[in-house]
Amino acid sequence: MKTIILAGGKGTRLWPLSRELMPKQFIKIFDNVSPFQKTVERALLLSKPKEIYIITNREYEFIVIDELEEMGLSIPRENVLLEPVGKNTLPAIYWGIKTIEEKFGNSKVAVFPSDHLIKVSDTYREAFEIAEKLADSYLITFGIKPTRAHTGYGYIKPGEKLECGYKVAEFKEKPDLETAKKYVEEGYYWNSGMFLFDTELFIEEVKKLTPEVYQTFEEATDIVEVYKKVPEISVDYGIMEKTDKAIVVPLNTYWNDLGSFDAIYEAFNKDTNGNAVKVEGIKAEYLGINSENNLIMTERLTATIGVKNLMIIDTGDALLVAQRGEGQKVKEIYEKLKQKGDERAIVHRTAYRPWGTYTLLEEGKEYKIKRMTVLPRRKLTLQRHYHRSEHWVVVSGTARVIVGEKEILLRPGESTFIPAGVFHRVENPGLIPLEIIEVQIGQYLGEDDIERLQDDLEER
Repeated sequence: MKTIILAGGKGTRLWPLSRELMPKQFIKIFDNVSPFQKTVERALLLSKPKEIYIITNREYEFIVIDELEEMGLSIPRENVLLEPVGKNTLPAIYWGIKTIEEKFGNSKVAVFPSDHLIKVSDTYREAFEIAEKLADSYLITFGIKPTRAHTGYGYIKPGEKLECGYKVAEFKEKPDLETAKKYVEEGYYWNSGMFLFDTELFIEEVKKLTPEVYQTFEEATDIVEVYKKVPEISVDYGIMEKTDKAIVVPLNTYWNDLGSFDAIYEAFNKDTNGNAVKVEGIKAEYLGINSENNLIMTERLTATIGVKNLMIIDTGDALLVAQRGEGQKVKEIYEKLKQKGDERAIVHRTAYRPWGTYTLLEEGKEYKIKRMTVLPRRKLTLQRHYHRSEHWVVVSGTARVIVGEKEILLRPGESTFIPAGVFHRVENPGLIPLEIIEVQIGQYLGEDDIERLQDDLEER
């Protein structure tokens, strides 16, 4: 069996924890392992590394590669398919299916979102073994038996009972509470967003039901041209809701789509007062007095008194306070920030780059202070800035620095000054991370004030 992992989502309902350039699938929310890494672990139960395909966008390529390397896993780089622009799930899945069939011939393919939390059990494996046997004749989706009426999930109405599973009678959008209760009473399933397809059958159904997708992939000369022309459409709407070959196979295991902070609260362990707490950072701590059933995620000392059923999410540069149960509305905050061009919708104080990370520590009108971490054997491009000078102080590791015509090695406690307009770069030639404090001074400190002499996507 082959596997496709969809890893291009932005996770806007988890702002400010999730940002466009570091969405929820790559954030280590549980056990210092990201949902993406957990998804890869589940994929390895079904497929060899060379049989796993990851579909993401170009901004996330280096995050995907770094997280795979962190796992010690060697998935071929050509198996990481980079969408030029997001066009929802059908074009992404079709591209993956088509690529797999061209390389391996007719195959059975499991399709996983990369941002779900799933408990692997014997019943989990059995469900995929059953689905694999049915995939010659059916397009399979997996249904989760509801544990309660939930308004944040879509539902599947089971129809005619088969030997293993049910024909899909109808897909239902996220309901209100009363409708959700009715669905649970009538035996509906939660729509997990996971699938198993036979490549030949899936391509036939796409050709028949959404010919505009099929024709675009057949006629366009490259993937950039494909994504300019292909419609934005989900696999549910484009195929699963239209086909007469859809069946649902029950998946009896713990499942959480982590689609909101309410879902995060459900997934976390709770203390004796029902508080779910995650602190991150040397000085991060939570103190609560007469506080119950709250979700607290913070990077600093956070104290609450006499509050109940709140979600308090503090990421240093942004603070979200909301009633539990209102998690689906967080996306509206993200959209307001996006509309006014606020970079806090896009990037955290810590930004990830192919060479490592930088964290904004302090900024004023004409200065900015960052902590840069350059990973072993990696370097930035040779570049210069026209409106700012920079002062670098090495905290740990060894830096090989080019400033103009000069190349120097800097060790902990040593520093260098880079005047505005001078080409420069830093490289970590060592085996441990290089930590640098960077002080920028100038009248304009935007990240777009940069000219690269070697435009090589910040060399690895």
